[in-house]
Amino acid sequence: MSSNFENLDVWKRSCRLTVQLWQLLKNSNEYWLKEQMLRSALSIPSNIAEGCERNSKAEFRRFINIAKGSAAELRTQVYIAIETGVLKKGSIEKFVEELKAITKMLQALINSLNR
Repeated sequence: MSSNFENLDVWKRSCRLTVQLWQLLKNSNEYWLKEQMLRSALSIPSNIAEGCERNSKAEFRRFINIAKGSAAELRTQVYIAIETGVLKKGSIEKFVEELKAITKMLQALINSLNR
């Protein structure tokens, strides 16, 4: 495997998503959820990068699966944040759509690695 994760659109988009989430939550005092959400978000591009740096297709696939799991974890946390009033539904809809798009991109990458 080559170590060119910086060229992957899914890595770029997940980095941008992490920054967007930080901006949405930076003034929140709800540390119990804020910190967990930021860890989940940061895990997505971090696992993409780590998997890309591994020397095997199987390891890359494993880390992409972990990134996909982190995306699902983050989506769950976003829904909880909406229900608890930490985030407003109207302000987060585009974020959720981008997160879903990233999940689809990760699944497409997994599918391509399975071929």
